[in-house]
Amino acid sequence: MEEMMDLYDENRVKLGVSVPRKTKLQKGQFMLYVIALIQNEKGEFLVTQRTMDKKWAAGHWEIPGGGSKAGETSFEAVCREVCEETGLDVSTCEPNVAFTYRNEDLERGDNYFTDIYLLKKDFTLDDVKVDKREVLDVKLADFEEIKRLNEEIGFLHFKRICQALGKEA
Repeated sequence: MEEMMDLYDENRVKLGVSVPRKTKLQKGQFMLYVIALIQNEKGEFLVTQRTMDKKWAAGHWEIPGGGSKAGETSFEAVCREVCEETGLDVSTCEPNVAFTYRNEDLERGDNYFTDIYLLKKDFTLDDVKVDKREVLDVKLADFEEIKRLNEEIGFLHFKRICQALGKEA
């Protein structure tokens, strides 16, 4: 069964309609996505590398996240996505949205809001359990390492992550 997502208007008010995730959206229709900068006590972030068989951005580094399913709040979605992708429970973290942006691509029908969470959690790589079918590698990285990974291989949402952290790209 295809994943259903709520639709929002340009002011991020729910339209009371849910559609399949791959729906080509019209003007004034937006979906909601979430990604999480999960930071440990040393100031390092959890980053994952996409497998090489991904259709889009194979081998790129990224932070956990995904789409908000129909009926979920933004924070519920980020907690679910982080748990699915890393095995970490972030539901007790302060729900800090560090940055939100809106994308409107009418040609492709790819309209969405993205909330970037900054979640502080005491964890180590031993606590992380990734799906090897989805994730090639996982590591802890400070901002300079994320910047280096972006220059070498590519880091998804890099410019937006910089905005969320108040850093220069």
